[in-house]
This record gives sequence, structure tokens and C-alpha cells, in this order.
Amino acid sequence: MLLVIDVGNTNTVLGLMDGLEVKRTFRISTTQRTTDELGVLMLQLFQLGGLGPDDIQGAICSSVVPSVLFTIQKAVRRYLDVELLVVGRKLKTGIRIRTDNPREVGADRIVNSVAALERWGGPIIVVDFGTATTFDCVTAKGDYIGGAIAPGFKISEEALFSKTAQLPRVEVAKPPSAIGSNTIHAMQSGLFWGYVGLVDSLAERCRAELAPDARVVATGGMSNLLAAESKTIDEVDAWLTLRGLALLYTRNT
Repeated sequence: MLLVIDVGNTNTVLGLMDGLEVKRTFRISTTQRTTDELGVLMLQLFQLGGLGPDDIQGAICSSVVPSVLFTIQKAVRRYLDVELLVVGRKLKTGIRIRTDNPREVGADRIVNSVAALERWGGPIIVVDFGTATTFDCVTAKGDYIGGAIAPGFKISEEALFSKTAQLPRVEVAKPPSAIGSNTIHAMQSGLFWGYVGLVDSLAERCRAELAPDARVVATGGMSNLLAAESKTIDEVDAWLTLRGLALLYTRNT
């Protein structure tokens, strides 16, 4: 079994993979832990899935939070007895990064692009709904040329709640109608439909500049909810990042 680790700004997803098949996933908060705290937590989570440390044959990680990476490496080595591959450290990806500064491109964006290109081919646009929502564009030749970064859905919701005196915190949900008849539904409408509009507008502009026939793929925690109402999203794979990590592990071992 392969352990893949996707470290995001808010959450870290641990995936147990059999090839490109996602067998189990565990979501924990991205926070500073000691090596032993993280190691014991991983073992407890794996035990819930009926697995022990001997079942893990390899591990790979992509991280947008550099401060936690060293602890993850030590925990994987100490408690699972495997060496952690880290995306961005001279790993072969199979795509060319054609941006002004390739070092600036987040590891998760590269992983998503690798997975999408492998599955659907290019040209392709990957929309990842995370703490930030990212749009990544890959040409038909497999060149990563950049994209766009927007505030994530939860960031928008948090800003609306924290920066106003009388507006409450609301559930992330599709409202019954665009015209809200109360404060809760009005906020949900602005967040949900406003975000669908943001996604469609940016995806359409990226498609116009990349290629008219570019496929748009969505991933991340909010992908299924928002893609159902989007006019531009063609495919949804909530675990695209985990599959991309599994692909990169295969290409580098």
C-alpha cells in the first residue's frame, strides 16, 4: 500500500493507495505537531482501516506549508520505516513548467496537472477548491503555463462573518433560491452563486486564452457541490491530487 500525503493550508489529507485506486482517506488539521504526535496519530488512523505499519511500502508528499514538512518526513521514517518522497525535490513530473518563475508554483498545482494530463490529456484546466481556489492550465503539448488564484469559498465565508457586525456564520450550502428571503439564505446565495460565477468566468477566460476545446476538471472538497451548477466544469475527481501523487511515486521509483 502506498501512503500519499497532501498538505494544504487548512487540512492535510492522508491517502492509502492501491495503484491509482483510493482505498482510504483521512483528513487532519494542518498544524504543528511533534514527530511522535504525528507518528502515533498516523498509526491510530491506519488501525481504523485495519492496517499496520508493515502494510505501507512507500510514501510521497506534496506540501504548501514548508514548516510541517520536516516533521512529516521524520514521522514517516520513524514509525513506518520508509523514506518519504517530496514533490519539488528533483522529482520527475513529465510536464514542463513554462512560467516566469517555476519555483513559485505550488507542489499541489503540479501534482493536479500531472494527474489531469495523464487521465484526460491536454489542453486542460484544473480547478482545485481548497483554502484558495486555483486554476491551472496545461497545453496540448504538456506544458504548464500558469493559471489563476482566487480566495477559497471558506475564506470568503469567514471574511463575511468576521468583518461585519451583524451577519452570522452560515452553513456552506446551495440556497433554495437566488433571491434570499432571509439573512441566512441571502448570504448563502451571495456566497454560492457568486462563487459559481467566479469559477465560470475565470474558467471561460482561461479557456479562451489556452484553447477553445480545453477540458475543465474540478477537484477538492467543494468540487462536487459547485460543479453541479457550473456551466464550464466538464469533469469532477475529488481525489485528483492523491492520484497525481501516486503517479509521481511510480515515475520516480
